[in-house]
Amino acid sequence: MGNSPRAAFAGIFAVTLFSLMGVGAVLPVIPHYVRGPLDRGDVAVGFAIGAFAFTALACRPLAGNIADRRGRRPVVAAGSAMAAIAGVIYLLPLGYPGLILGRLVLGAGEGAVFTAGATWVVDLAPPGRRGRVIGLYGLAVWTGLSLGPPIGDWLLRVSSFDAVWVFAAIAPAIGAGIALFIPETYHPSEIAERGPLIARESVRPGLALSLATFGYAAMASFIVLDLDHQGIGHGAAAFTAFAVTVVATRLLAGNLPDRIGPLRCAAGAALVEAAGLSLIALAHSLPVAIAGAVAMGMAFALIYPSLSLVVVNRVPEERRGAALGTFTAFFDAGIGIGAPICGIAASLGGYPAAFWLAAAGALGTAAAVGSRLRAARVA
Repeated sequence: MGNSPRAAFAGIFAVTLFSLMGVGAVLPVIPHYVRGPLDRGDVAVGFAIGAFAFTALACRPLAGNIADRRGRRPVVAAGSAMAAIAGVIYLLPLGYPGLILGRLVLGAGEGAVFTAGATWVVDLAPPGRRGRVIGLYGLAVWTGLSLGPPIGDWLLRVSSFDAVWVFAAIAPAIGAGIALFIPETYHPSEIAERGPLIARESVRPGLALSLATFGYAAMASFIVLDLDHQGIGHGAAAFTAFAVTVVATRLLAGNLPDRIGPLRCAAGAALVEAAGLSLIALAHSLPVAIAGAVAMGMAFALIYPSLSLVVVNRVPEERRGAALGTFTAFFDAGIGIGAPICGIAASLGGYPAAFWLAAAGALGTAAAVGSRLRAARVA
């Protein structure tokens, strides 16, 4: 593979894409597998789907720390290999415990790939383009999670569960092979050896990210159910509008955090997210719901790279991995906490209550970032 930063970025993007395709391929298949061959109930389905988040959350700071101490490439390659091993574990006749084991291994692998990969692309980016590069790299995750599920569903329909598991092993294994040929310019130093596992600089931006992530948890969990409940339907179209807007915004306006500053961009995006979620909560027609989903997508596309840039700009290169590992763990925490809290709100006040709660979370993000912005101006 060539030594240019663009070629290296393309390689890291491809590694992440293949790994996330393996993650996505099993998502529509696991419920059928748990309810069918394994003969378990809905609670078992939920735990099997969510189990990978536990190890992803725990392993992101660890992966970032190791990436600082040993280099980015070994962590990306090892993470992809772990994701491939998860596919192999699915193939073994280990029943439901084996499925959970595979999901836990997958979480550790996915956490390592994204954390070290994000750190690696920041190493490659000029300081004035880091926000855009972080946003573009994130599209590898969205693309993998978009392509994987239809592939898994198709393999199950034309073949078997084993065919899906084989794909889930082969896709990240291809990624691991690609990672070995990507040149790395980062050289670990003794300073990185002494760095703490949790980066304190990431905690406040990470908390702001967690609050903003409530909106995604509400969208993913309840927009389809909400529109069906109202007799509107087409909730999948609204969610697709959200996802397409995320991709389009990253491509067309991904340089906004670099141009206007990450704090200003994050604060504005959080306000737009709150407005979009409010529209969804108030929606009694599909066009209004889609307008809210589009606003939500525009905002969500910019909040993560903006807050990532805040973190990256506060730490030296040799602590970048630990900082991004700590920061990205807050995304998992936001999903893990936000989804059940929005579920409680929906059970108490109906589906709109979930979106009002998520809008309040986005306003919390705007307030937290705004206070940092005012403090920076005073300083």
